[in-house]
Amino acid sequence: MTNPYRGLPSVDRVLQHDAVTALRARFPEALVTAQARAALESARALIGSDAGTAESAATRDGAADAAISVDGIAASVVARVEETARASLRPVINASGVILHTNLGRAPLPESAIEAMAEVGRGYSNLEFDLAAGERGSRLSHLDRLLQATTGAEAGLVINNNASALMFVLTAFALEREVIISRGQAVEIGGGFRIPDVCRQSGARLVEVGTTNRTRASDYGNAVSEDTAALMRVHASNFKIVGFTEEPSLRELRSVASEHGILFLDDIGSGCLLDTTRYGLAPEPTPQESLAAGADLVLFSGDKLLGGPQAGIIVGRAALIDQLRRHPLARALRSDKATTAALAATLRHYLLGEAESEIPVWRMISASAERMRERAEAWRGALDAGQVEASESMIGGGSLPGEGLPTFVLAIAQPEPHRLAAALRRAETPVVGRVERESVLLDPRTVAESEEAAFLATVRSALG
Repeated sequence: MTNPYRGLPSVDRVLQHDAVTALRARFPEALVTAQARAALESARALIGSDAGTAESAATRDGAADAAISVDGIAASVVARVEETARASLRPVINASGVILHTNLGRAPLPESAIEAMAEVGRGYSNLEFDLAAGERGSRLSHLDRLLQATTGAEAGLVINNNASALMFVLTAFALEREVIISRGQAVEIGGGFRIPDVCRQSGARLVEVGTTNRTRASDYGNAVSEDTAALMRVHASNFKIVGFTEEPSLRELRSVASEHGILFLDDIGSGCLLDTTRYGLAPEPTPQESLAAGADLVLFSGDKLLGGPQAGIIVGRAALIDQLRRHPLARALRSDKATTAALAATLRHYLLGEAESEIPVWRMISASAERMRERAEAWRGALDAGQVEASESMIGGGSLPGEGLPTFVLAIAQPEPHRLAAALRRAETPVVGRVERESVLLDPRTVAESEEAAFLATVRSALG
């Protein structure tokens, strides 16, 4: 019986192939050699899947034979090296209508934030240098006054994300002590992470009170013991419980915490600084409301309804923020210069009353349905395809669960709509839509007008 593996070329022969030789002129030798070895391993695995018998080799199709030839392996090496060198994180046009699409990076940044990141990234900055005094300064100073002005807090602190903010606060103030939470708020956040698990990792002991749908202020008060450090509210930002429900107000929770001399912590999640009811949406908790009601510390994200970069923002009483700043974890979790610059630029838009015009998330939310109709009709005319239909844009991203905004979409009916959706995703400029009722729906609410030329080119190519 002929050994099928003997027909495989050596690593050296693959490296001497014309296509691979050209590759070696462009990329490091070690990278090309490693990928040549990997390509040969794949060829061996292909032969092994045939069990290495003469009978199976005889029945192998031409494509399989080509894959284990020296030309086929050389082509595999070229593809592997170029894929390794190519950036995998790429810009995507979001035509899904989900404004805060977690899988697509949540909030797109304001132009001012992008410019600020570029400015501090391309050279040196006064990140931790006091220019007036000529001595070491604090990176926290660049955000503190902006957080005070926009939220009403005495002080603020920014770290890398809101999950770490929660863990940090509990580690700092409730290590090996109890934290009381409503059973209906022991939620699972994105990626399968659960609030009880986060609390346990912090070293705090979680005490759940009430029931899934009804919890009263007295439930919290009755659970307080000598080991209790805090009571905590966690906003259920990615689901709704409706019907026979009850939960205490923020002021009632403040009263319980004050009566027992413990902290009142409020994790509001999305970091909304504007009144969402102005846009026909349900109310979303704001840090301003929480602080006014007496929360000691309020925690929220930077890249959701705030519309800035990924960050965990903690605002509240100055004495508590000072304790967090001195904690060893503060250095491990601190934000970098790019995040600091982008968040400062974003917060300034709120300070100047220009969030709707300058922050993409709020520009999308405040856009009228009639404007969406006009844009969808323009797309239909440019592409000579599809129908304009009424639909709904979703907020997404663990914010305003179940809440949507009226919109109009370009609906492109297809016998196999998933094939068109896949072609759009695999384009040089990927477009992500959604499939409903045998059609690919493309929502202009989440497509920036500056992206329209590239968007139309991708859709036209996919249809063609």
